[in-house]
Amino acid sequence: MKLYVSPRAPNPRRVLMFLVEKNINGLELINVDLNAQEHKTSDYRAKSPLARVPALELDDGRVLTETRAICTWLEGSFPEPNLMGRNADERAFIEMADRRVEWYFMLPMANTIRHTHPGLAPLEQPQFPDFGHSQLPKARETAAWLDGALQRQPWVAGERFTIADITAFCTVEFGRLARFKPADEGLHALQAWRDRVAERPSAKA
Repeated sequence: MKLYVSPRAPNPRRVLMFLVEKNINGLELINVDLNAQEHKTSDYRAKSPLARVPALELDDGRVLTETRAICTWLEGSFPEPNLMGRNADERAFIEMADRRVEWYFMLPMANTIRHTHPGLAPLEQPQFPDFGHSQLPKARETAAWLDGALQRQPWVAGERFTIADITAFCTVEFGRLARFKPADEGLHALQAWRDRVAERPSAKA
């Protein structure tokens, strides 16, 4: 199998962390240079029609191109250690936490960076700085909710590390480009959680 990634981008990093947490080895990693527009070449679009990374090319030639779909396939193919839920009840609550983080924290944070950071201008044309600046308060609002949750429980989805922690960690780390740091926002539980995750081998993937 081949996994197409761009390591500095948050979504490919989510999959790379997922691989390490599950001790999955043997995939061929292929770096896609976003700045060089490699994701928009005809060869890559043949695999990922919307020109997005990551993409997982299976042994039979089929390609999965959405982060959550890739992780779902990997979880089903390599069940342990479990990161997405052991039964319907747990899967639903983990997915709820993960989707909340993805839609209400990662997406506005990404929009902030994509539309305000000059280094991303070649990848986001046209940039709309006013829209970008409007998104950071939304990300901060979700970060405050997450901080409250982490005051009551050790991990984003509850009592154990899951895919939701991976999504949240990659968001916090990507947020550095928007000068977002939980401790500077008074979000000390979120900062302490981030620092714990940063010590895991997957965080260094």
